[in-house]
Amino acid sequence: MQYDPRNSTSPPSPIEPTGFFTGIKFRPIIGGVVVDTIATIALTTLYYSFFVAKDLAAQGGGAAEDAFSRYWNTSDGLMMSLMLGSLGTVIGGFYAGYKAGMLEMKHGALVGIGSIILGLILQSGGSESELPQWFMALSFAAAIPAGAIGGFFAEMFKNAFGAARPPTSGSWPRA
Repeated sequence: MQYDPRNSTSPPSPIEPTGFFTGIKFRPIIGGVVVDTIATIALTTLYYSFFVAKDLAAQGGGAAEDAFSRYWNTSDGLMMSLMLGSLGTVIGGFYAGYKAGMLEMKHGALVGIGSIILGLILQSGGSESELPQWFMALSFAAAIPAGAIGGFFAEMFKNAFGAARPPTSGSWPRA
């Protein structure tokens, strides 16, 4: 609709941008952070159980807890921890974006921010093994894009399979 100044005595309404939190649903974000945490714990446990523990048992060694902490402090362990943690954030971002049903990438990115906040809280709680600062910076930098990618996948999933769903009212398909 175009503005025609000859037909109106009042000025047009000003263009107002939408706010950053416009359309944001906080329950899917909180649920996505929970799903992210659970998925990360499950993925690292499965990876350690099926791949690392077998190799360490074959080599022989000390206590399992010492071998566990030694592995996760090696460069291989840190990289796998980063990859599995990012995959967990992708899963959490997918969950939040899918549950929100709109602004999927923004909901996923906010899951990444929630993951960073939760990581800082858990880290400040006093952990026995100190992780390198470069690793913490890299994992925090990867969290927001990983969550946004999860939201992007949720949007793709919704667009791919949402059109095939029948409408909630009326007959489908129409004759």
